[in-house]
Amino acid sequence: MKKIVIIIFVFSLIFFTAFIKNSSKKIEDEIFLINESLRDLKKELSDTKLEFEYLSSTEKLLEYQSQFFEKDLFQKDINKIKTFNKNSNGILISNFNFFEINEKN
Repeated sequence: MKKIVIIIFVFSLIFFTAFIKNSSKKIEDEIFLINESLRDLKKELSDTKLEFEYLSSTEKLLEYQSQFFEKDLFQKDINKIKTFNKNSNGILISNFNFFEINEKN
């Protein structure tokens, strides 16, 4: 009788150990997936912050222009910009419409 109790006890310990190990493995996999998605989101956030803080500021752009591109950049009249659209009849050249682009977004 004592041997049966010991055998049952050992098998139950093996079963519970396997169950706990399997559960912890699933949790580790979920943590890994969450960390991977967080890594991607952190990179996207840093890129967006960079764009917002440095590249979209007009003061920063003017500062960079004077610092790096003193005579390389010049102002262009937006009304003189043309767009090329290819359709079935050929290529259509039209004036650039900034407000039309904003309405599509």
